[in-house]
Amino acid sequence: MISIYNKNKSSGVHPPENKISREKSIEKASIPKQVILPLSQHIGAPAKPIVKPGDKVKTGQKIAEAGGFVSAPIHATISGEVKKIIQSVSSVTSRIGDAIVIESDGKDTWVKLKKEKKPMQLSNDVLLKLIQDAGIVGLGGATFPTHVKLKPPPDKKIDTIIINGCECEPFITSDHRLMLEHTNEIVKGLEIMMKIIGCNNAFIAIENNKSDAIEKFQKTFKKINTKKQKVIIKALETQYPMGAEKTLLKRILGREVPIGGLPMDVGVVVQNVSTLYAIYEAAYDGKPLIERVVTVSGEVKEPKNLLARFGTSAEDLIKQCGGAKKDEKVMIFGGPMMGISQVNFDTPIQKGTNSILIKKDDKQPESNCIRCGSCIETCPMGLMPLMYVSLVKKRMYSELKEYYIENCVECGSCAFGCPAKIPIVQYIKTGKAELQKMRSKK
Repeated sequence: MISIYNKNKSSGVHPPENKISREKSIEKASIPKQVILPLSQHIGAPAKPIVKPGDKVKTGQKIAEAGGFVSAPIHATISGEVKKIIQSVSSVTSRIGDAIVIESDGKDTWVKLKKEKKPMQLSNDVLLKLIQDAGIVGLGGATFPTHVKLKPPPDKKIDTIIINGCECEPFITSDHRLMLEHTNEIVKGLEIMMKIIGCNNAFIAIENNKSDAIEKFQKTFKKINTKKQKVIIKALETQYPMGAEKTLLKRILGREVPIGGLPMDVGVVVQNVSTLYAIYEAAYDGKPLIERVVTVSGEVKEPKNLLARFGTSAEDLIKQCGGAKKDEKVMIFGGPMMGISQVNFDTPIQKGTNSILIKKDDKQPESNCIRCGSCIETCPMGLMPLMYVSLVKKRMYSELKEYYIENCVECGSCAFGCPAKIPIVQYIKTGKAELQKMRSKK
């Protein structure tokens, strides 16, 4: 097997951190007057609506059921009336599909939640069902249904769990604040995860620019670590993209994921800290996934970390941060490296939205590649991004496989330092999409 990893530890980049909201405690966002809830907020099959226009719903009520095994249900994030089902583009999957529009009744009336006093005494199957019914997906960006990830095939023996608290993207501080303000809940979520998987070894990976979070977890685990169960807090150097799954496996365990493989192929499950908090809320409080902490930062008057309901428009959250500073602005869901630009400020936040970034429109014209090799030097996967650009421009899509394009994690390190200002990741996304079309035809 050919190694796809760059052995040079300097691979990756060091963009300005701009963590300007890191000292801002989590605030509850206002309950929106209307929410738009796309049914494709996760990897896999879209959810199927089980409500119709005119139906009255309560907060936390299931309004769409999973559309398959790799899928997740959707819940009402406010109480009120289902007004209509429209066609909408998912900011997570970029697919066009159904979305349920709910108009608030101004009451925020919840369904009755079933709280568990001792969830650790429940069977693994019951816990998995709780997580599945709560609609929990990976909140680190991938949005893979969590109940599927926590039940790997019998031939995939998991010996290590890695919890990702790196949050290496510039501007984003939602995970950092969650680690500081909800340390115990995250720990309890990890305990449930370890029980379900049957794994007693875990690492919590945090970049060393979050020393306060590292200290909080170290103090917590000094009290609860046992001979049978061991959790190690791993402080990692601050470098982008340290939070990528394959980067974490290499840095912490020295393991390389096979080409086309997943972390479970080398005995590891990786989970985000926000996902653990959602697991805690589902297991202990019976609460479905209807909200998350979202960083609103960049060119806004008062950057914040808001606990916001899914389906809330970006415009609503930006207003709660004092509004944007300038008229000429670009809105990104996510960070400046891997985030996706949104055309409309009315776009609703979804399960995969951890940040809303407002920035100046500083796009520069693309020029020809000068073969400087900086994209190769910085690629944490040891790939050749310049070849992807060349092959996509020539529409030589089948040749992309020879350069292992599917192992690209789309981190944007290659484009960050490109002197020709080539939007390399956009070419890579195009190349992957064309390869998928070719497979579908076959």
